[in-house]
Amino acid sequence: MERIKLEYPDADIVHRQPLSVRITDMNYGRHLGHDTLVSLLHEARIQAFGALGLSEWDMGGFPSVVADLAVQYQSEARWPDALVVETAIAEPTGKALVVYHRVLHAEGGRPVATARLNVVLIDPEKGRSVAIPDSVRHALAKVERG
Repeated sequence: MERIKLEYPDADIVHRQPLSVRITDMNYGRHLGHDTLVSLLHEARIQAFGALGLSEWDMGGFPSVVADLAVQYQSEARWPDALVVETAIAEPTGKALVVYHRVLHAEGGRPVATARLNVVLIDPEKGRSVAIPDSVRHALAKVERG
């Protein structure tokens, strides 16, 4: 079986968000479920955007949507594990923000999962993606990375 292998860009870290595994996050395998992982990534992303002075529903005047998501699972997390989700956002080069998340056990730093998302901004009136606005580029440029 060929597995996804994601390279996390450590130099582009913009935010670290502590989270924990709740009992309701467990699946039948008695570990963190995929659906919950996606929700934890969403929470970390909205917190990272907020720390940059941005919101996913108004990124320079446009709402954002996740165009795709790839996840590489590396270890299990269980209730009541404390986690840290690191968010890295590279400088935008096209019409998408490439967002990486790395989920780590807070104690010891063992990786749980690495994810890569393409986030696009949409003009709701035209129903298509737009270029990343300068205000978003400036917010990303001002952050201390790493």
